[in-house]
Amino acid sequence: MNSSPTPLAKVIDHALLRPELDTPALEAGCRLAAELGVASVCIVPHFVARARELLAGSGVLTGTTVGFPHGTQSTAAKLAEAEDALANGAEELDMVVNVGRVLSLDAAYVRAEIASILDAAHARAVPVKVIFETCYLEERHKRALAELCAELGADWVKTSTGFGPAGASLADVRLLRRAVPASVGVKASGGIRTLEQVLELLPYVTRIGTSHTRAILEAHRREPVPGG
Repeated sequence: MNSSPTPLAKVIDHALLRPELDTPALEAGCRLAAELGVASVCIVPHFVARARELLAGSGVLTGTTVGFPHGTQSTAAKLAEAEDALANGAEELDMVVNVGRVLSLDAAYVRAEIASILDAAHARAVPVKVIFETCYLEERHKRALAELCAELGADWVKTSTGFGPAGASLADVRLLRRAVPASVGVKASGGIRTLEQVLELLPYVTRIGTSHTRAILEAHRREPVPGG
């Protein structure tokens, strides 16, 4: 276990979300996260309880997903998934919006769905990241959705799942940072594989999601930068 993680490590959510990850791989991923001292793991829902056990005492939080990866489940199904994750010990939730309803401009549906997940999580003092899947949205959708999330009290707005046709872009991250107050975090996720990408996004985000954590942090240690 890493007793003195770097500041950069504490910005990273280590993603363990690929569908083919077996139990040994998920356990190894949790142990790596603890060794590196990252902010959290974002792990597949069925493994939340075991991840909490593996990460106990490490300072690394156990996060999981709701409505992943496409956000097309009903609100009731997402809420049940959130409640199950919370009961199993999830300490952060990353929920995917219903992209189709966003594109349909069905503001009432989108509002009610996000609010229901926020209410369930916040009742247990668990923060929520709302995933937009920005590659499918126009600027007007992104801006309106970010403003809605801020109004409802979301803890983060997040670019992508990593399962769409494109991931985080600097333009989208800047847009989201401008659209929400400082009290709302911005998480960049999807396609982030290199230290160069991380450093480009870092001025605008409070979390970065990646499965390439070890390589990024090893590169950072080889080429330290001011403040890191």
